[in-house]
Amino acid sequence: MSRETSAAGRVLAARPGRRAVLGGVAAVAVGCSGGEGARRALRLATGPEGGPYNAFGRSFAEAVAAGSRRLTVAPVSTAASVDNLRQLGDGSVDLALVTADVAEDAVLGRDTFARPLGLTALARVYVNYIHLIVPANGPVRELADLAGRRVATGAVGSGLQVTAKRLLQQAALTGGPAPVQEVALGLAESLAALRAGGLDAVFWSGGVPTPAVDGLAQELPVRFVPMDAVAGTLRERYGPVYTAVTLPAGAYGLRGPVGTVGVGNYLTARPGVPDDAVRELLGILFDQWATLLKAVTAGARLEPRFAISTGAVPLHPGAAAYYRSVYG
Repeated sequence: MSRETSAAGRVLAARPGRRAVLGGVAAVAVGCSGGEGARRALRLATGPEGGPYNAFGRSFAEAVAAGSRRLTVAPVSTAASVDNLRQLGDGSVDLALVTADVAEDAVLGRDTFARPLGLTALARVYVNYIHLIVPANGPVRELADLAGRRVATGAVGSGLQVTAKRLLQQAALTGGPAPVQEVALGLAESLAALRAGGLDAVFWSGGVPTPAVDGLAQELPVRFVPMDAVAGTLRERYGPVYTAVTLPAGAYGLRGPVGTVGVGNYLTARPGVPDDAVRELLGILFDQWATLLKAVTAGARLEPRFAISTGAVPLHPGAAAYYRSVYG
């Protein structure tokens, strides 16, 4: 049975989640103490300012403010996925946007995470496309050509660092006589360095088109290196958190499609977030998904069968109840 199938099965027979002891900043009531005016404030870990997680988090907070009398969502700027899960684990935040591969590592207690983290999923929201961007007139045409070169692999604490390192490992570029020179930079700094000639390549994980990448492609002739050949290998080793996807013709001025690797994005929560709050958040998410996703990726849709495919990350009991009540 695939992990996607297992996740779907959890909707029909959800297990109660482990109730975490609240620490740090917990969900609290704001406004009047009690009564109809009270609201529960939930902190949402997003990503760096100007990035897609941050944009989605701000849009989601606005949607909750307009659509709920009981909840507010406060976006928190972070370094992204790994940082988000650490803050979720210590109770600093209640909700977090994370890439599927990092979320699964956290639940299984592997790689970046020394021990399993109590974590639940509300939905798989959309898919990130892994971009490998190089100068069009340069020598890099495939992953193997990165040997010995300076490559931006994402900011410290980001999910991109995890995915990029795995891609380099699959291409045998992290050891040997000419390992890749990995440079930890965020997107804006990476693109500026590529433009200035300080880098040979930039990894990026985001929706299509990513505005900053689109802006670079309009200023500088660039090439998007295909990586779909390693998608199957990643999937075999790490499971269906990785898929083969395509940068479509027309995006970034591409004359034809470019195969690459996709990784899902999850909206996650501490197990202790109340069930009724989760159900209300999902109601707003599914009501407003077209507006929310427009800010991060073109042409994406949020559908229940897609949203419940959260692999090893269990659905929050409130999420399972929401999907059962609305979609059967």
